[in-house]
Formats: sequence, C-alpha cells, structure tokens
Amino acid sequence: MSPNIPTRRATLTGLLLGASMTALPFDARAATRALPYRWRNVRVGGGGFVPNVVFSPVEKGLAYLRSDMGGAYRWQASESRWIPLLDDQAQGSWQGVESVAPDPVDPNRVYLACGMGRPDPAAILRSETRGTDWTVIPVPFRMGGNEDGRGLGERLAIDPNDTRVLYFASRHDGLQVSRDRGATWGKSASFPLPGLGLNARPAPTHGGLSFVIFDPRSGAAGQGSKTIFVGVADPSEHHLWRSDDGGATWKPIPAPHAYLACKAALDRKGRLYVTYSSGIGPSNVEDGAVWRLDTAANAWTEITPAKPLPQRGGGFMGVAVDANGAVAVTSLNRWNPYDTLWRSTDHGATWTDLYPDARRDVTTTPFLHWGEPEADFGWWMAGLAIDPFDPDFACYTTGATIYATREFTKASSGRPTTWFPWVEGIEQTAIITLASLPEGPQLLSGFGDISGFVHDDLAVSPTDQFTTPVFGNTNFIDYAGRKPSVVVRSGTPHQRHGGPTLAWSADHGRTWAPLTAPRITGAPSPPGQGRRGPDPHDDAAIVVNADGAVFMVMTAQPQVTRDRGATWTLCRGLPAWVRPVPDRVDPRRFTAIDTQTGRRFVSTDAGASFNEAATRGLPADLSADQVTWREIPWPLKAVPGQVGHLWFVSTQGLYRSTDGGARFSRIDGGVQVDQLDFGAQPPGKPHPALFAIGRKDGVKAIWRSDDEGASWVRVNDARHEYGRRFRCLAADMRVYGRVYVGTDGRGIVYGEPG
Repeated sequence: MSPNIPTRRATLTGLLLGASMTALPFDARAATRALPYRWRNVRVGGGGFVPNVVFSPVEKGLAYLRSDMGGAYRWQASESRWIPLLDDQAQGSWQGVESVAPDPVDPNRVYLACGMGRPDPAAILRSETRGTDWTVIPVPFRMGGNEDGRGLGERLAIDPNDTRVLYFASRHDGLQVSRDRGATWGKSASFPLPGLGLNARPAPTHGGLSFVIFDPRSGAAGQGSKTIFVGVADPSEHHLWRSDDGGATWKPIPAPHAYLACKAALDRKGRLYVTYSSGIGPSNVEDGAVWRLDTAANAWTEITPAKPLPQRGGGFMGVAVDANGAVAVTSLNRWNPYDTLWRSTDHGATWTDLYPDARRDVTTTPFLHWGEPEADFGWWMAGLAIDPFDPDFACYTTGATIYATREFTKASSGRPTTWFPWVEGIEQTAIITLASLPEGPQLLSGFGDISGFVHDDLAVSPTDQFTTPVFGNTNFIDYAGRKPSVVVRSGTPHQRHGGPTLAWSADHGRTWAPLTAPRITGAPSPPGQGRRGPDPHDDAAIVVNADGAVFMVMTAQPQVTRDRGATWTLCRGLPAWVRPVPDRVDPRRFTAIDTQTGRRFVSTDAGASFNEAATRGLPADLSADQVTWREIPWPLKAVPGQVGHLWFVSTQGLYRSTDGGARFSRIDGGVQVDQLDFGAQPPGKPHPALFAIGRKDGVKAIWRSDDEGASWVRVNDARHEYGRRFRCLAADMRVYGRVYVGTDGRGIVYGEPG
C-alpha cells in the first residue's frame, strides 16, 4: 500500500540533549526568492563508493541506500529507480550518512544517522513518509559518514519488538539509546565501553562500536527484545558483546582472534555471522576472517571462505543471509588477485566463489569498462544485501557502482550469474571542473576518481570517457575560444593506469593524445599550502589560446608548445607561479595578474614573452585570492566573444575590465561571488548572462545575472539545496538560462528556466 505523502518539507526538533548540545540554526533567509527553475541530474550512473544497501523487512520492493557524501536514496519500485532523499537539506554534513534503518514494522518510517565527520554536526533524521520529508534531531555524539570505517554497520538499529527503542553504535561515545523513536538520546550507562572520545590519538578516526543487532526471537511485540548484540571495531580485549536482559547488563563473547568486528547478520535459527578484518576499511586492510556464532550455546565456528595469504592481503566486510538460511560474504581490500563474493547454503561449511563465473552487463553505465574489454568485478566491497522476499535478488556495493543480480541462487549450483549496475537515479560523485562549449557536445566534465566525460545526451550515461590517458581526477578543462574543437585538460594520475597528467583533443574531447611538459629544475615552491608533494609539476593546469595553436602549461614558469607537445619553451618575463589566461578572441593575447604583488603582465605574441603593464581598480592586496590547490578555479576569467574583456573573482568583491585589465571596476550586485561563468546572452543584450556560486544574506546558492552583475536572482530553491556542497559550475553557451553545477557528492545537476 502506498503511503500518503505530503508536500516535501523539513522540520527541526529542538531538544535539550545535555550541556554539550547546540541547537541547529534555522536560517529564515534560506527562503530567498528563486526564479522558477527545473533541476535534473546529468546522468552518469553511480560512480562513487556506496557503504551499504538495506532492504525493508516488511515490504517487498522497498530498499534504502546510504552514501558517504551524496545523501541517501529510496528504491521506488513503481518507477524502477532510486529517489534521492536529502536534496532539500541545506546542511552539508547530512550528506554523509553513517547508517540507515527502515522500521521493521511500519514500512513508511525510516531513520538516518547523518554526519560527515568528527568536526561536523550530526543528527538523527526520522521520516514517517519514506524519506519524502524529515524531522531533524541534532545529537551531541559525532559521526563519520565520510571517514574510514564508513562501511561498518549497520550502527543504527530498531527493536522489532518495540519500535520506540533505537540503539546507535557510535564511533566516539559508546552505545547510544533512544526510547521515543529517536526524539531524545542518552548514552547507555550499563554498556562497558564508553567510547574513546573525540580526542583519541594517534588515529585521525576510529571505528568505535560497529553494529547493533536485536534478536527478534527473544521478545514479544510491545515488550521489547531481550537479546542484543553489539560489535566493536576498536582495538579491544573483546569485539562482541551480548545482553540477554534488554540492555540492563552486558557480557563479552570471547573470540579466538584479535580482528575487529565489521558487520553481522542473524538468521532465523539464531546463527550470527560476523565478518572480521584487521582494519576498519575501506583501505589498509591486510587480514581477516569470518566466524559463525551459535547464539544458544555462545559457541564459535570459523567459516572463513578463503584465508588471506600474505601476498594477497585483505579482510572481510559484507555479510547477508536470505530467508532460507543461505549466507553470503564479501572480501575487502584484497587487491591481489581480486576482491570477490562467496555464497554458502550449509551455514558456511562450504562456499562458492562467484567471481569465476560472474558476468557483468554494464550497458547502461559504460564508463565501468575503464577502457578495458570487461568491467571490473569491484573493489571496496563493503555492502552486501539479499532481498528478504526474493533470495534470487542480491546486490553488493563497490567503489564505483552497485551490482545486482536476479540469479543469486544459481551460484551455488555452479551456474554463471549476470550482474548489472543497480544505479538508475543514483549520481554519487564529486565533480571538479565543467566546460560548456559553444559547439559540439553539450558538456565536458571533470570528475574525481572517474576521469571525465563527453556528454552528448544529458539523459544517457556517456560512452566517451576521457582516456588515453585516463586520469584519476580531471582538474581543469579549457577550449580554444575561436576553435572549440581543440580542448585541453589536466589532472592527476589514475591509481592503476598512471601516466601523463596533460592531454589534448582535436574533436571536442572525444579522443585524446597525452602531453608531457619538461620539469623545471630548481623551481621555487608555490605560494600557499595544499600542493600535493614537494614538486607540484604534476598538478599544473593547461590552457589553449583562441585559435587552438598554442598550449600553455602552468608550471613554476609557464611553458608553451606550438607543435602539440613535441617541443616546449619557457614563457619569458613572468614571476614564478603567475598564471596567465588566454583571451577568448585574440590568439596573440594572454593576461596575468600576480596575486602576490597585484601587478599585471600581458603577452601579445601568443605567450612567448610577457611585459608588465599598469592596472587600476583592483584591491591593493590580492594575496587572499592566491590559488593554493589544483582543483580551485583561477580567479581571472576571459569573456567569450569579447576581446580584452576580463572578470576577476576576488574575496573582496567582483571586478570587471573591458580594456584587457588596464582598468577594473568593482561590480556590487549584492552577492559575494565565489565562482563565475558566462552563458548564452539574454535576449536583446550584448553581454553573456552571468552565473555564480555565491552567498547573499548567509545563503550559499546558485545565482544568475542578466545585467552584467548589477543584480542577481537565485536559481536554485529550497527543494534543490544539495547540502550546498557546490564545487564548480559552467553556464551553457547555447541555451539561454541553463547552468551546470558540479556538486560534492550528488554528481552534476543542471537547471534551466521552466
């Protein structure tokens, strides 16, 4: 039966939870008037690490997914897609979901434990409408939805015999208990491990308590469950604790090893399956095991499918049981030879390894090929789930997608299983840079972890991934203003592929050739902090002049090539680490602003040499505008189609020049602009529309100006906040009013009037 779902909203429950509680601020200004815009995702499909999927135990076809930086999703069976549930939340920390718990009695109720990391605010979110709207309950204990150990769990559990009772296995503050459906929380005084606290050292984070499991056979409806299990993922004498009196007292269950308890699953006969690892993952795990506990006798049996060998490494994480008692587990961080998934129909006495006979059909998300003939089985396989109503449907999560199959029971008979990306509706990626060209494909994108793409159709997962070379991250994309088919990009090496960090294309980014610029010996260190390693050569951005003939690489002293990388020459006349930008119309002109001194440098010979030139109107001190990290856009921007027109995005305001930077004027439209881009011209106006990521009255949002920055209107509304985790933007050069926004966790979204 479908729930009666009201208009989407978010409410704040103000609670006094102790002296350390601080109220979550409610900013009435967040309702700043927005233009009517329609927002959608640019489709890629999955793309990032998903810690777990949890099925509802009471309604077929209902499941929830938690991500480490992109919020939570609900599987909408009627639409055959995942529905994002936290797009209307303005608090970025809520996008890191530590745990999810569907109610075991009421299919409409679901809880999330949200908090990005130890420094960030945390909350329990409760919904009575399957996540359509939320009550936000701030809590004083911190979480780590995007920290190491985010694959542990599930930490949040509901007593199936008394759904008013919730337990939360916290990282830092022991076992937390609520007896009023999450409205108030307090630390269990009886649980023997109070937590290491927020200041535990030397580790930057720790796993704490890893899971809670109620045994539904130990109680009766309305009276609560007596038997409760809690796992421990910190170094400790014992890693599993048990209560048989509803949490009043606890006893350890000694185990013959020192591994950390990661996840557990309880079958209907009282067998508790626990995965163990030497670390909390998702990386740096060297060893592990799988054990089965006969809960009636408190007796352990080791059932490890394949013990990690020293040359293999890795532990175990995912575990699930089906309605018939079959059990499955995943390895974790077993890079050599591979991570895999096992299934057993005899309680772990024997196992079937699914890897050899598994087939992957990634037609809907072709990037999973990574330029190889066959898609990878997966890595960082922390999550594993079996549909409680259909033992043939199972899924496991990876560092790039979620694979599902409708043939899971075939595995134990040795027959092949076919797996497909179960990601329709999920966009769980971090976007670093975007470029909208005036011709060719609609969009070029630079992603964290998965290189980047050519987007010809915004509704289809792209077939043209940036390869030859494949980057881990694509940090910067530029195109020739008068010849947009020529595109350049820079990035960081891929973990597996390695290779050059520069590339160029002559066909709008569809095919690429690598570039490598010479290293500059004895180069001074760049100003500021945040560079990767002592030599930032591999971080250097690349730009192209207006006619596509000259590439310039921003090493300590910029270098140019006029023969597609065959030879390089140093630019003369520039101080170290000053970065020029090419004019979008005049191929001979480059302009640079030295943020350390405020001086302007101009080249009129296509970057061969630079001369200092006077400038007026910029603040005297631009040191706060110095870019110190490879992913941050450069503050000086040239306007497409207009010779000598420049904008400078400063922490002190927005500045414009129409004479190549000789004079700048401050443009005060009431928005503090953080990033700026130029879109198609408004009807009847000569200057491109401006789009910005910026702040006004304390609200970070997406803004548009049709009058050259004199005034701004907000274009994203309260239903499309995305945690305000906006990383980059690109305005469409051909479609007036359309803007693409790269988020930190929700992929690329784009808005257009409508």
